[in-house]
Amino acid sequence: MVLALTVCGIVVALVVVGLFVFGLRRQLIQRSGGTFDCSLRWDAPEAAGDSGGKGWAYGVARYNGDRVEWFRVFSYALRPRRVLERSAIEVAGRRVPEGEEELALLSDAVILACLHRGTRLELAMSEDALTGFLAWLEAAPPGQRVNVA
Repeated sequence: MVLALTVCGIVVALVVVGLFVFGLRRQLIQRSGGTFDCSLRWDAPEAAGDSGGKGWAYGVARYNGDRVEWFRVFSYALRPRRVLERSAIEVAGRRVPEGEEELALLSDAVILACLHRGTRLELAMSEDALTGFLAWLEAAPPGQRVNVA
């Protein structure tokens, strides 16, 4: 009986510590400001809705100079999973989630189809975050090529 209570107590303590570390990590990422919730689908299919909502990963993106750093939410890593450089992003279009994508993404998400160094990707974010992202893209320093459709 004592052993079972001890094991249960240790499991509960580990879960609480794990959740605390997730929260602490998110605070460290957001500390410098310029963050927004952003789901990402890397190597996205050519046609919208081809994958039935599969491949999306929920994350947090952070502006860092001429780069956007994307972090997975459910990770302990302090380094970004993907780094998108402003000069390498080409916007191909935007759309609303279709079919099963509506279940995989946040309720107010808008999907932005992009190319980054030849890789198709899709970013899903709120309308407000999208407005900020497009403004950031267009605010490139003089002489930089930015392709916004």
